[in-house]
Amino acid sequence: MKEKTIDYILRSTWMAVQKMYNEEAGRKESTMATGFALISIDPEEGTPSTALGPKMGMEATSLSRTLKTMEGKGLIERRPNPEDGRGVLIHLTPFGKEMRTFSKGVVLQFDDAVKENISEEELKTFNKVAHTIMELINSKRIYKPIQNAEL
Repeated sequence: MKEKTIDYILRSTWMAVQKMYNEEAGRKESTMATGFALISIDPEEGTPSTALGPKMGMEATSLSRTLKTMEGKGLIERRPNPEDGRGVLIHLTPFGKEMRTFSKGVVLQFDDAVKENISEEELKTFNKVAHTIMELINSKRIYKPIQNAEL
C-alpha cells in the first residue's frame, strides 16, 4: 500500500504518544497507565473501583494489575465505600497526589505543545473526525454484524 490507511495513522500516532508518555513517566519510575489512573481518581473523594475501569477505558484485569502495582508503590489505598458495603473506594495517598500533579503536568504540557503547533480550526476538525470515528465504531456501522446463519 502506497497510501497510509487511517488505521495506520491512528495506531502509529498513538504508539508514539504512548512511548513519549512512558519515557516521561519513566523519569519518575512510573508508567503511562499509572499516570492515567492517577489523573482519573478523584483526589478528594476517591473513586469507586468499579467506576475507574470504564472511566479509563480499561479492562478489569488490566486495571487490577495496575491498581495492585500502584498500591505496592504507595500511590493509592483501598477503603470501604461507606455508601456501598460491598464496594471499595480508591484513594490517593499523599505520594499519589504528588505523582498525580506530575502526571497532569505531563498531559497539559503535551496539550499545550500541540495547541502551539496546530491551529484552532485544525484541532476542531481533528476532534470532529475522531468523534465521527468513535460514533461509527460505537454504533457498529463499520462491519456487518455476524448473523446466526453465518456461524
